[in-house]
Amino acid sequence: MAALRSRLDRLSADLSAAKDAPPPDDDGPAAQARSFGTAMSLGFRVLAEFVSAVAVGALLGWQIDKWVGTSPVLLIVFLLFGTAAGFWNVYRIAVNRKGFGP
Repeated sequence: MAALRSRLDRLSADLSAAKDAPPPDDDGPAAQARSFGTAMSLGFRVLAEFVSAVAVGALLGWQIDKWVGTSPVLLIVFLLFGTAAGFWNVYRIAVNRKGFGP
């Protein structure tokens, strides 16, 4: 029982020492891969946000044009709205980049 207690005390001391130690500088390949993965993820998110906003605007305009009978007028208007919404989404992502939030 004493041996177990001494091992637990040594483990506690090691854990508290590791907790208080400064984090190591990680500039190796793993950090570079994480950085590349984060950049790719952000790029795909920006692309998806922009393309989906433009596509939704175009589809809404096309469908409303079809119902109302105003050939390409509303398609163009909603396409412009979708493009503006896409740029706004990209801007929001770029501004909120520091917090990595939505």
